[in-house]
Amino acid sequence: MHKTLNLEELIASKQLEKLKSGESKDIEIEELYDLIIPPGTVVSIIYDIVEEFGLEPVTRKIFVGVANSEERELLALRGPLEKVQAAEKFFYEEMKDWIENP
Repeated sequence: MHKTLNLEELIASKQLEKLKSGESKDIEIEELYDLIIPPGTVVSIIYDIVEEFGLEPVTRKIFVGVANSEERELLALRGPLEKVQAAEKFFYEEMKDWIENP
């Protein structure tokens, strides 16, 4: 039986890895950037990005001006600028491929 991909488990596993590796909490906020993941993104693509680029999945409350204009909690992948930019490029390529080749 296969396991269903679950974003909460992904976030928890990355936080556990961080604790085990003893990463310092002294990282300055200015050094980290977020790649906001749009709702409805294929979960397997999110997993691939997290694993390939080593980004940390986090949630952020963001104002979404669609339909009833409200603040929503969205998934973001956080990391250094270079990794986030590479992940963004990868994200667009993978989504385009997924749309064009169902």
